[in-house]
Amino acid sequence: MRTTLSLSLAALFLGASARTAEEQNALSDPTAECAWYDYPPVTNVLASYPPIGTPVKGIMPGDSAGQAKFDSFKANIPNIAPRGVDGAFATDALSKYDKTDPDCWWSFSTCAQPKLAGLKPDIFDVPEPRTLGYGFDDGPNCSHNAFYDLLQQNKQKATMFFIGTNVVAEPLQALRAAQDGHEICVHTWSHRAMTAFTNEQIFGELWYTMQIIKVVTGYTPTCWRPPQGDADDRVRFIAQQLGLQNIIWKHDTFDWHVPAGQSTPEEVQKNYDDFIALVGKGEFDHVGAILLAHELDNYTMQTAMDNYAKLVKAFDHVVPVGVAFNKTQPYVETNLTFPNFQQYISGQSGGSSGTPSGSGKPSGSGSPSKSGSAANPSNTTGQQGGISAGVSVKAPAAMALALLGAALVL
Repeated sequence: MRTTLSLSLAALFLGASARTAEEQNALSDPTAECAWYDYPPVTNVLASYPPIGTPVKGIMPGDSAGQAKFDSFKANIPNIAPRGVDGAFATDALSKYDKTDPDCWWSFSTCAQPKLAGLKPDIFDVPEPRTLGYGFDDGPNCSHNAFYDLLQQNKQKATMFFIGTNVVAEPLQALRAAQDGHEICVHTWSHRAMTAFTNEQIFGELWYTMQIIKVVTGYTPTCWRPPQGDADDRVRFIAQQLGLQNIIWKHDTFDWHVPAGQSTPEEVQKNYDDFIALVGKGEFDHVGAILLAHELDNYTMQTAMDNYAKLVKAFDHVVPVGVAFNKTQPYVETNLTFPNFQQYISGQSGGSSGTPSGSGKPSGSGSPSKSGSAANPSNTTGQQGGISAGVSVKAPAAMALALLGAALVL
């Protein structure tokens, strides 16, 4: 990691050159992939966004559109108290919670059917039999070219759950996901426990991630995944007002355990193997699956690459989650369409009637490197504490942008 904190902002900009999407996508050296570059579409608007790497405090000053949107529904937000502060659970949040689960709190019971009328159920599997809803959390990772090249070479699309902070830090990597035809969803701004935020903070964590994805890709997501799966009917209500469908999971690779020092690669491989074995046992003969995995660091991406062929062999179909639901318009904007399920499995997997700006170019081979993200807790219930370490901030770009953001706010 470069000692960017010791550099002045002027020196950072003088030392950073602009880079095109084609140049970024062609890189095969992970160190070069992760080198700081200037991306004016993002740096020019940073003053309007929350600081990166920290929880959103609320709606930004001067954000009249955000304020108007929040004001349009805030009076109807369910009266459910935050379960902590700034995205960190109170130590007694679980022990003091009503055991009848009146709020459909996923972290308590893995409840996915809201108790509040009018809320859409969480998605945790896909309707197509013997089908895997393929996706990854915590991107974009700065050194993901080898991983994305593998997907591109196999004409494989996936659902990518992006952290807003990471999109700020790695905009060209986020753009590549859109260029390659992946479905992009929101994974919050700072990767904390959503039920431990105030109403306005929940709104901001989603709103600003949606907006920065739009700045980079030209498209506004309509899906999201809460870090740790942590949602209740208050969080779901706010997300639904923003047009976001909650997508969780039923099966977990626990790949995030290795970077967190909580497991070994051998144990994670067994999780993959056990999941794949369920296909042969008929577990998914009637309803397909969603598997939790991560674009987190070198290890998780390489493990995904190592297991890709096994998943394709085991399942009849491996598709983005939205495709499994015949969701042909994945974004608010209607000038881009995705194939429906039948079109996708017939080989018509490219988008039409619109293309994100920039163009992709396959890079060389090589393992992705560069961690820089802590664990994303899984669907194991009963966890205490927040997810304060869960934000995947990449360096050096993230550190440079953090300095820039601080200067712009002052």
